[in-house]
Amino acid sequence: MRTVLLASLRTHTRRYVAAAVAIVIGVAFVVVTGMLSASARTGMTASVGLPYAEADVVVTGLDGAEARAIVRAAAGRGDRAAVLGFATERARVEDRLLADNVSVGAVADDERLRWQEVREGRLPDAPSEVAVDVNAAKSDRVGLGDTVRLGSGDRVVEAEVVGLVDTPSAAPGTDFLLTFADLETFVDGLWVDSVVYAGPGAGSLGQRTDRDVVPAAEHVQEVQASITRGVDVLAAMLLVFAAIALFVSVLVIANTFTILFAQRARDFALLRCVGATRRQVLRSVRVEALVLAVVASVVGVVAGTVLGLAIVAVVRQVVADDVMGTALPSPTWYVAALATGLVVTLVAAWLPTRRATAADPLSALRPHDVDVRTTAGRVRVALGLVAVAGGCALLAFAIASHEVVPMLAGGIASFSGLLLLGPVLVPAAVRLVGAGVTRLTGTPGRIATGNAVRNPRRTAATTASLLVGVTLTTAVLIGLASSRHTVEEEMDQQYPVDLTMTADAPLADDLLADVRATEGVLDAVELPGTTAEVDGQGPVTLVAAPVDATDVLRGTSGVASPEPGSIWLPDGLVTDWPEDGRVTVSVEGRTRRLSLNTGEGWGDAAVVAPATLARLADSTTPRAVWARADDATDPEDLAGDLDALAVPAGADLVSALGERDWVDLQLDVITGTVVGLLGIAVVIALIGIGNTLGLSVLERGRENALLRALGLTRRQLRGTLAVEGLLLSLVATVVGVVVGTAYAWVALRTMVDVVADDAAMVLPWGQLLLVVVVAGLAGLASSVLPTRRAVRTAPAAGLGMD
Repeated sequence: MRTVLLASLRTHTRRYVAAAVAIVIGVAFVVVTGMLSASARTGMTASVGLPYAEADVVVTGLDGAEARAIVRAAAGRGDRAAVLGFATERARVEDRLLADNVSVGAVADDERLRWQEVREGRLPDAPSEVAVDVNAAKSDRVGLGDTVRLGSGDRVVEAEVVGLVDTPSAAPGTDFLLTFADLETFVDGLWVDSVVYAGPGAGSLGQRTDRDVVPAAEHVQEVQASITRGVDVLAAMLLVFAAIALFVSVLVIANTFTILFAQRARDFALLRCVGATRRQVLRSVRVEALVLAVVASVVGVVAGTVLGLAIVAVVRQVVADDVMGTALPSPTWYVAALATGLVVTLVAAWLPTRRATAADPLSALRPHDVDVRTTAGRVRVALGLVAVAGGCALLAFAIASHEVVPMLAGGIASFSGLLLLGPVLVPAAVRLVGAGVTRLTGTPGRIATGNAVRNPRRTAATTASLLVGVTLTTAVLIGLASSRHTVEEEMDQQYPVDLTMTADAPLADDLLADVRATEGVLDAVELPGTTAEVDGQGPVTLVAAPVDATDVLRGTSGVASPEPGSIWLPDGLVTDWPEDGRVTVSVEGRTRRLSLNTGEGWGDAAVVAPATLARLADSTTPRAVWARADDATDPEDLAGDLDALAVPAGADLVSALGERDWVDLQLDVITGTVVGLLGIAVVIALIGIGNTLGLSVLERGRENALLRALGLTRRQLRGTLAVEGLLLSLVATVVGVVVGTAYAWVALRTMVDVVADDAAMVLPWGQLLLVVVVAGLAGLASSVLPTRRAVRTAPAAGLGMD
C-alpha cells in the first residue's frame, strides 16, 4: 500500500491544489491573528513600566492629601516619591481661554523618577514653570515662553511654559505638568492613580491598612494585564472570523475529497478486488489527507508569518512606530495553527473517506448516481426542516426578548437547517435560474443546467461554502449600514450644529460674512441675542433660534425650533433640575418663567424662540453664529480657521465635527476590517467552486468528448462550463443575499432597537449589487482553467478516457 500511496500522491497532486489553498489560508489567518494581537499587546504595554522603572514600591488607594503626606515624608527621609494623577482645572493663556477642564499633573522632583520625553525646552525645575503636552500645545496654540494661568478663584497658578513633552503610548499623561509644589494648590481636587516610591522608607509604607502597597514590578504586571485584556478581546474577535474561514475551508476540503474519492471509486474497488482490505484502503486515503494537511499547514504558517510581519511594518510606517510592538506571538499560536490545519483537514476528509471505501468492490465497479430520495436523504431533509423551524422560533424569541444568545443560537440552527436542505433547495433554484439562462444561451445553458443539478449533494456542497460567505457578508453590510444610519441620526440629534461661535458681547458686523467665506463652510446664520440671568446663575448669553436654518442644522433637534415659553440650556449650565420643570429668566428687569429643556451641541448659549426673546428684550445684538460644514472638510483645519476669526471677536468656538469625525472613522475601520475578513471566507468559497468545476471536467471527460463528437463546438463547450460556474455562484449569491438580509433584520430588531426605537434597516444597494456582480464574475473566472482543459482535449482522446 505504500507504493499505492506514493503513486496516488504523485498522480492526484493537481486535484488537491484547491483543498491545499483553503488549508493554507485558514492556517495563515490564525498565525496573522496571533501576530497582530501580540504586536498590539507589546506596543500598548511597552511604555507601561516607564513611570515605575526606578521605583521600589507603588502605593494606591490614596486621596490628594495622603499623597502629599507621602511625598513630604519621603523628602524628609531623603527618599524619592512622585505622584501619578491629575486635577481638572481651567486654563488660560494671556486673555485667551483654552478650556475649562484641562488635566494638570506633576513632574517628579527627582530626575531619576522622570520618564516623560522632552521634545522642546526642558521639564520644570522650580515653581511657576510648566511643561505642556505637545498635542495639547498644537491644539491650544501654546508655545515656549507663554504664560499659562491654571485654576480659578483663589486657587490659581501662573507659570511660564519651559518645555513641550510627549507621553509614550499607554503611559499616564496630562496636558500640563507642574512641579509638585505648584500642584499642591489643587490637592483638594487631585485624583491620585498611585504614588511611586524609592528608598529605605518603602518598607514602612504598608503599615496603614487602607494603603495598597505592592512592589513596582508586580504593579506593572497588573497594569499590563488590564490593558491586554482589551487586546485579547480583539484577538478573540479576529478568531471568530478565522473560525468562519476555517468552517468554509472544511466545506471546501470535504467537497474536494468527496468528489475526488467518488472519481476514484473504481480505483478503490480494483484495489479491493486484487486483495487490499477495506482497512488498508481507508488507511491509505487518510494518510493522503494527513500528508496534504502537514504540507499545507506548514506553508500556511510560513505565509502567515510573512503576512503578519508585512502588516505590522505597514502599520508602523503609516501610523507610528510605537503603535505596534514586536510581532512575535507565543509558540502556542503556532502550535494552534498547525493543529488547526491538521484537525480541519482530517475532520473534513473523515466522512468522504468512509463513504468512498464503504461500498463492496463489485458495486463500486458499477457506475451510479447520487439520489437524495433515499432513506438517508429523507432523514437529512427531515432534520433540515426541524432545524429551520427551531431556529426561526429562537429568532422570534430573540426579537421579543432582545437577547443575543437566542439570536446566535437561532441563526446557527436555521442556517444549519438550510445547509441540510441544500440538496433539495439548491438544485431547484439552479433549475429556476437555468430556465432563464437557457432562453438566452440555448444549448450551452440547457446542458450546463443539467450538469449542475445531476448530483444534488455535490451541487449543494459546492454552493454551501459561497453561501456561508455571502450570507455573512450581506448581514454584516446591512447591519453596518443600518447601524451607521442610526448612529448618524443620533449624532444629528446630539450635535445639531457643526460649529458655533458664542459671545457675551455683540459680534462684529462682518463676522458672518467672514465665516461664510471660509473654505469648508457650506452656510452660516447669525443669531440675535442678549445677556440674561437664569435662576440667579449669573450672566448667560441668550439667543433666538434662527427662523430658517434648514441649511445649517442637522436633524430635527428641538433646539432648532423651541416652543414659545420654553428655553433650551446646555447641560453644563443645569446643576439641579427644578421640581416643576421651569426656570426663571431675567433680562433688564423683565422676568419670565420658561419650560426647561436641556441638551448639547450648540455651544454655550441659552436658546429660546424669537417671540420669547422679543418679550424679554426690546433690542438685541448679534451674539452667536451657527455654521454647517462640508462633510469632506478636515475638522481640525476648519476649526482652526474659524477659531482664528472667533478669538478677535471675543467669541468661544465649539466644534462638534471632531466627535462626528471620530465616530465615522470608527465605523469605517470596523466596516473595512469586517468586510476584509469575510472576504477571505468568500475567496476560499470561490476556490471551492473552481475546484468543483475542475474535478467535474475530469469526471465528465468522456461525456464532453461525446458531446464534441456529436457536434458541440469548442465555443459551445466553453460556454457550457462558463454558464455552469455562473449558475452555481449566482444561485449561492442570491440565496445568501436573501438569507443575510433576513438575519440582518433580526439582528437589528434584537440589538439596535434596545438603544434606538424602530431603527430603520438600510439596504446598501450599491454594495449588495457589487457582491452579486463580483460573485458572478468570480464564477466565470473559476471556469477558465477547467474550460481550457476540456476544449483542448480532442474528442477521440476524450472518448478513450477511463
